[in-house]
Amino acid sequence: MKNIARLTLVLAAALAAPLAGAADYPSQPIRLIVPYVAGGAADITARVVAARMAKTLQGTIVVENKPGANGMIGTDFVAKAAPDGYTLLLDASGPLVVNPSLYKKTPYDPLKDFAPISQITSYQYALVVPRQSPAHSIDDLLAAARKKPGAVTYGSAGLGAGGHLAGELLALRTGTQLTHVPYKGNAQALTDVLGGQLSFTFDTTVTATPHIQSGKLRAYAVTGPRRASSLPDLPTMQELGYKDFVITQFQGLLAPAGTDPRIIATLHDAVVQAVKDPEVVRKLATEGGNEIIAGTPEEFTRQLRDDLQRYRQLISEAHITAE
Repeated sequence: MKNIARLTLVLAAALAAPLAGAADYPSQPIRLIVPYVAGGAADITARVVAARMAKTLQGTIVVENKPGANGMIGTDFVAKAAPDGYTLLLDASGPLVVNPSLYKKTPYDPLKDFAPISQITSYQYALVVPRQSPAHSIDDLLAAARKKPGAVTYGSAGLGAGGHLAGELLALRTGTQLTHVPYKGNAQALTDVLGGQLSFTFDTTVTATPHIQSGKLRAYAVTGPRRASSLPDLPTMQELGYKDFVITQFQGLLAPAGTDPRIIATLHDAVVQAVKDPEVVRKLATEGGNEIIAGTPEEFTRQLRDDLQRYRQLISEAHITAE
């Protein structure tokens, strides 16, 4: 009887442990992994949001950068971490919905290995040409491409970047041959557009807007489903008649698969509280050019599924391969 009683107590303690862990969460510092270098867009978002979330959680969130392999090193690190809520991921579209379509194999499954918490932001691109460009509309660009296939060039932050995918989508939708020039970062591509070395680029609205407003760049459209708040007079590609032309990128918060749903709910609530803070809005939306989302875990899961399907189709149709 004593052994049975002792076993009962052990089982009860084991069953109660997860409950207690969720109830007093967080009871230790949280590691927030960013799979990119410090100072980039995802890193800035992580640090701004983490600082505000920590106040709500009454705990500590430590941001750690684990860049490499096009974002896959840090992403995989979290995929294989313990699902206890103390190792989280602030990721962008590339590692989660582009890389699985671009590479033959990734070390993680974006749908099976993560528990989405919230999409935090969304951003889009503007189609811009240098001030001295002879093209005064998208039609002019396309006419030049048809007249001399391959002569019209555009740059991007690299293979599979949002600007690259937007250019491939434009070529597919219009039956034109456009020459993609990959760079090691968006800044280098923008510099060559400003200097006239490239015909055009799809640049993020946050970095393009100052140059558009100063007259150094001319813009024709944005790639989102709605007009950009920073460029309200600029039509979307869809408004100009390019059906289903939507290229956006997200930043979101995820945990390893198997994390207690109550911890996920606690973290989601902290995200929602964070993006209501005027200082967070100023840094991410007003200055950062992002659209703040703060959707539910279910909505973020649907976003992942939809983007995976959309980019798989685009990458397949455009015959884009990672070399």
